[in-house]
Amino acid sequence: MAAGGPRAPDAPAPLYALTGVTKTFYKKRRTIYALRDLNLVIRAGDWLAVQGRTGQGKTTLLQILGGLDRPDSGAVIFGGEDIAQMREVHLTRMRAESVGFIFQTFNLVGTLSAADNVEAALIPLGIRAAERRRRVSAALENVGLADRARHLPSELSGGQQQRVAIARALVKEPRVVLADEPTGNLDEYTRDEMVALLEKLWRTLNLTLVIVTHDTRVARHARRIGTMTKGRLTINTVNEHR
Repeated sequence: MAAGGPRAPDAPAPLYALTGVTKTFYKKRRTIYALRDLNLVIRAGDWLAVQGRTGQGKTTLLQILGGLDRPDSGAVIFGGEDIAQMREVHLTRMRAESVGFIFQTFNLVGTLSAADNVEAALIPLGIRAAERRRRVSAALENVGLADRARHLPSELSGGQQQRVAIARALVKEPRVVLADEPTGNLDEYTRDEMVALLEKLWRTLNLTLVIVTHDTRVARHARRIGTMTKGRLTINTVNEHR
Protein backbone atom coordinates (compact mmCIF):
# COMPACT_ATOMS: atom_id res chain seq x y z
CA MET A 1 0.00 0.00 0.00
CA ALA A 2 1.34 3.44 -0.90
CA ALA A 3 2.22 5.89 1.85
CA GLY A 4 -0.64 8.13 2.90
CA GLY A 5 -3.32 5.44 3.02
CA PRO A 6 -5.44 3.66 0.39
CA ARG A 7 -5.75 5.17 -3.05
CA ALA A 8 -9.03 7.01 -3.67
CA PRO A 9 -11.21 5.49 -6.39
CA ASP A 10 -10.83 7.07 -9.80
CA ALA A 11 -13.49 9.59 -10.77
CA PRO A 12 -15.71 8.59 -13.70
CA ALA A 13 -14.32 9.61 -17.06
CA PRO A 14 -15.56 12.91 -18.51
CA LEU A 15 -18.48 12.42 -20.88
CA TYR A 16 -18.36 16.10 -21.86
CA ALA A 17 -15.47 18.54 -21.74
CA LEU A 18 -16.30 22.06 -22.92
CA THR A 19 -13.43 24.51 -23.32
CA GLY A 20 -13.75 28.19 -24.23
CA VAL A 21 -17.23 27.75 -25.71
CA THR A 22 -18.68 30.99 -27.01
CA LYS A 23 -21.97 31.54 -28.85
CA THR A 24 -23.17 34.94 -30.02
CA PHE A 25 -26.32 36.32 -31.60
CA TYR A 26 -26.84 39.67 -33.24
CA LYS A 27 -29.85 41.88 -32.62
CA LYS A 28 -30.21 45.45 -33.93
CA ARG A 29 -26.44 45.79 -34.39
CA ARG A 30 -25.84 44.55 -30.86
CA THR A 31 -23.78 41.46 -30.06
CA ILE A 32 -25.49 39.24 -27.51
CA TYR A 33 -23.38 36.57 -25.82
CA ALA A 34 -25.52 33.50 -25.16
CA LEU A 35 -22.39 31.65 -24.00
CA ARG A 36 -19.16 33.42 -23.11
CA ASP A 37 -15.86 31.48 -22.89
CA LEU A 38 -17.62 28.65 -21.03
CA ASN A 39 -15.68 25.73 -19.53
CA LEU A 40 -17.50 22.69 -18.18
CA VAL A 41 -16.84 19.02 -17.42
CA ILE A 42 -19.73 16.56 -17.07
CA ARG A 43 -18.79 13.06 -16.00
CA ALA A 44 -20.65 9.86 -16.76
CA GLY A 45 -23.41 9.36 -14.17
CA ASP A 46 -23.53 13.05 -13.22
CA TRP A 47 -26.73 15.04 -12.71
CA LEU A 48 -26.35 18.74 -13.40
CA ALA A 49 -29.19 21.24 -12.95
CA VAL A 50 -28.77 24.62 -14.66
CA GLN A 51 -30.74 27.60 -13.42
CA GLY A 52 -30.87 31.28 -14.30
CA ARG A 53 -33.15 34.02 -15.53
CA THR A 54 -34.59 33.98 -19.05
CA GLY A 55 -32.10 34.98 -21.72
CA GLN A 56 -28.95 33.99 -19.81
CA GLY A 57 -27.94 31.11 -22.12
CA LYS A 58 -29.40 28.01 -20.44
CA THR A 59 -31.22 26.63 -23.47
CA THR A 60 -28.33 27.51 -25.78
CA LEU A 61 -26.03 25.44 -23.57
CA LEU A 62 -28.43 22.49 -23.72
CA GLN A 63 -28.69 22.76 -27.53
CA ILE A 64 -24.93 22.74 -27.90
CA LEU A 65 -24.59 19.75 -25.58
CA GLY A 66 -27.16 17.94 -27.72
CA GLY A 67 -25.60 18.85 -31.05
CA LEU A 68 -28.63 20.92 -32.05
CA ASP A 69 -26.46 24.02 -32.39
CA ARG A 70 -22.75 24.76 -32.76
CA PRO A 71 -20.62 27.27 -30.88
CA ASP A 72 -18.86 30.11 -32.67
CA SER A 73 -15.62 29.05 -30.99
CA GLY A 74 -14.36 26.54 -28.47
CA ALA A 75 -14.39 22.75 -28.18
CA VAL A 76 -17.31 20.50 -27.17
CA ILE A 77 -15.76 17.10 -26.54
CA PHE A 78 -18.36 14.34 -26.18
CA GLY A 79 -17.10 10.81 -25.67
CA GLY A 80 -13.68 11.84 -26.96
CA GLU A 81 -14.89 13.61 -30.12
CA ASP A 82 -15.33 17.33 -30.76
CA ILE A 83 -18.96 17.58 -31.84
CA ALA A 84 -18.48 21.28 -32.58
CA GLN A 85 -16.35 20.21 -35.56
CA MET A 86 -18.28 17.08 -36.51
CA ARG A 87 -19.77 16.74 -39.98
CA GLU A 88 -23.54 17.14 -40.01
CA VAL A 89 -24.20 13.54 -41.07
CA HIS A 90 -22.16 12.24 -38.12
CA LEU A 91 -23.73 14.76 -35.76
CA THR A 92 -27.21 13.60 -36.75
CA ARG A 93 -26.19 10.01 -36.04
CA MET A 94 -24.70 11.00 -32.67
CA ARG A 95 -27.95 12.69 -31.63
CA ALA A 96 -30.02 9.71 -32.75
CA GLU A 97 -27.89 7.16 -30.92
CA SER A 98 -26.50 8.89 -27.85
CA VAL A 99 -28.74 11.76 -26.72
CA GLY A 100 -32.22 11.58 -25.22
CA PHE A 101 -34.18 14.85 -25.24
CA ILE A 102 -37.06 15.82 -22.92
CA PHE A 103 -38.95 19.03 -23.68
CA GLN A 104 -41.35 21.19 -21.69
CA THR A 105 -44.09 20.79 -24.33
CA PHE A 106 -43.75 16.96 -24.57
CA ASN A 107 -43.53 17.04 -28.43
CA LEU A 108 -45.64 13.92 -28.87
CA VAL A 109 -47.34 13.08 -32.18
CA GLY A 110 -51.07 13.31 -31.50
CA THR A 111 -52.08 10.59 -33.96
CA LEU A 112 -49.68 8.00 -32.54
CA SER A 113 -50.19 5.85 -29.46
CA ALA A 114 -47.85 6.13 -26.48
CA ALA A 115 -45.97 3.03 -27.66
CA ASP A 116 -45.65 4.35 -31.21
CA ASN A 117 -44.39 7.73 -29.97
CA VAL A 118 -41.69 5.94 -27.99
CA GLU A 119 -40.82 3.59 -30.85
CA ALA A 120 -40.38 6.53 -33.23
CA ALA A 121 -37.07 7.33 -31.52
CA LEU A 122 -35.70 3.92 -32.59
CA ILE A 123 -36.69 4.03 -36.27
CA PRO A 124 -33.58 5.99 -37.43
CA LEU A 125 -31.31 3.45 -35.71
CA GLY A 126 -32.28 0.51 -37.93
CA ILE A 127 -33.16 -1.72 -34.98
CA ARG A 128 -35.17 -4.84 -35.76
CA ALA A 129 -38.89 -4.76 -34.99
CA ALA A 130 -38.75 -7.40 -32.23
CA GLU A 131 -35.98 -5.53 -30.41
CA ARG A 132 -37.85 -2.23 -30.84
CA ARG A 133 -40.94 -3.74 -29.22
CA ARG A 134 -38.88 -5.11 -26.35
CA ARG A 135 -37.25 -1.75 -25.70
CA VAL A 136 -40.54 0.15 -25.95
CA SER A 137 -42.18 -2.21 -23.47
CA ALA A 138 -39.27 -1.83 -21.03
CA ALA A 139 -39.23 1.98 -21.36
CA LEU A 140 -42.95 2.31 -20.69
CA GLU A 141 -42.64 -0.07 -17.75
CA ASN A 142 -39.82 2.07 -16.33
CA VAL A 143 -42.05 5.17 -16.33
CA GLY A 144 -45.13 3.35 -14.99
CA LEU A 145 -47.17 3.40 -18.21
CA ALA A 146 -47.17 -0.22 -19.31
CA ASP A 147 -50.98 -0.21 -19.17
CA ARG A 148 -51.27 2.96 -21.31
CA ALA A 149 -49.23 1.79 -24.30
CA ARG A 150 -52.14 1.97 -26.80
CA HIS A 151 -53.53 5.30 -25.58
CA LEU A 152 -53.24 8.46 -27.69
CA PRO A 153 -51.70 11.58 -26.12
CA SER A 154 -55.17 13.16 -25.93
CA GLU A 155 -56.26 10.26 -23.71
CA LEU A 156 -53.43 10.90 -21.23
CA SER A 157 -52.95 13.51 -18.53
CA GLY A 158 -50.14 16.06 -18.78
CA GLY A 159 -48.04 14.06 -16.35
CA GLN A 160 -48.62 10.86 -18.31
CA GLN A 161 -47.68 12.60 -21.55
CA GLN A 162 -44.40 13.73 -20.00
CA ARG A 163 -43.79 10.16 -18.85
CA VAL A 164 -44.20 9.05 -22.47
CA ALA A 165 -41.68 11.73 -23.46
CA ILE A 166 -39.26 10.43 -20.83
CA ALA A 167 -39.73 6.87 -22.11
CA ARG A 168 -39.02 8.11 -25.65
CA ALA A 169 -35.76 9.64 -24.40
CA LEU A 170 -34.77 6.46 -22.53
CA VAL A 171 -35.67 3.89 -25.18
CA LYS A 172 -32.51 4.64 -27.16
CA GLU A 173 -30.43 3.74 -24.09
CA PRO A 174 -28.63 7.08 -24.52
CA ARG A 175 -25.35 8.18 -23.04
CA VAL A 176 -26.93 11.42 -21.81
CA VAL A 177 -30.45 12.77 -21.22
CA LEU A 178 -30.97 16.52 -21.74
CA ALA A 179 -34.15 18.04 -20.31
CA ASP A 180 -35.37 21.60 -20.96
CA GLU A 181 -37.86 22.69 -18.25
CA PRO A 182 -39.32 19.15 -18.04
CA THR A 183 -41.79 20.13 -15.29
CA GLY A 184 -42.69 23.56 -16.64
CA ASN A 185 -46.17 22.54 -17.84
CA LEU A 186 -47.08 20.46 -14.79
CA ASP A 187 -48.92 21.27 -11.59
CA GLU A 188 -47.11 21.12 -8.25
CA TYR A 189 -48.17 17.58 -7.34
CA THR A 190 -47.34 16.17 -10.77
CA ARG A 191 -44.03 18.06 -10.78
CA ASP A 192 -43.01 16.32 -7.55
CA GLU A 193 -43.99 12.95 -9.02
CA MET A 194 -41.95 13.66 -12.14
CA VAL A 195 -38.85 14.71 -10.22
CA ALA A 196 -39.09 11.58 -8.07
CA LEU A 197 -39.34 9.50 -11.25
CA LEU A 198 -36.30 11.20 -12.82
CA GLU A 199 -34.28 10.66 -9.65
CA LYS A 200 -35.27 6.99 -9.54
CA LEU A 201 -34.32 6.51 -13.20
CA TRP A 202 -31.04 8.37 -12.71
CA ARG A 203 -30.09 6.03 -9.88
CA THR A 204 -31.34 2.72 -11.28
CA LEU A 205 -30.23 3.24 -14.90
CA ASN A 206 -27.02 5.14 -14.06
CA LEU A 207 -28.07 8.01 -16.32
CA THR A 208 -26.10 11.12 -17.08
CA LEU A 209 -28.67 13.89 -16.72
CA VAL A 210 -28.59 17.62 -17.49
CA ILE A 211 -31.71 19.62 -16.64
CA VAL A 212 -32.47 23.27 -17.33
CA THR A 213 -35.06 24.51 -14.85
CA HIS A 214 -36.38 27.69 -13.25
CA ASP A 215 -37.68 25.67 -10.31
CA THR A 216 -35.32 25.46 -7.33
CA ARG A 217 -37.41 22.58 -5.94
CA VAL A 218 -36.49 20.59 -9.05
CA ALA A 219 -32.84 21.67 -9.11
CA ARG A 220 -32.12 20.72 -5.50
CA HIS A 221 -32.43 17.01 -6.38
CA ALA A 222 -29.40 17.22 -8.68
CA ARG A 223 -25.84 16.29 -7.77
CA ARG A 224 -24.58 19.67 -9.02
CA ILE A 225 -26.45 22.96 -9.39
CA GLY A 226 -25.16 25.76 -11.58
CA THR A 227 -26.39 29.25 -12.46
CA MET A 228 -26.15 30.83 -15.90
CA THR A 229 -25.53 34.59 -15.85
CA LYS A 230 -24.88 36.46 -19.10
CA GLY A 231 -23.54 33.36 -20.77
CA ARG A 232 -21.30 32.22 -17.93
CA LEU A 233 -21.94 29.15 -15.79
CA THR A 234 -21.08 29.07 -12.09
CA ILE A 235 -21.45 25.81 -10.13
CA ASN A 236 -23.04 26.81 -6.81
CA THR A 237 -23.78 23.49 -5.12
CA VAL A 238 -22.10 20.09 -5.21
CA ASN A 239 -24.03 17.36 -3.38
CA GLU A 240 -21.63 14.43 -3.15
CA HIS A 241 -24.24 12.31 -1.33
CA ARG A 242 -26.38 12.04 -4.45
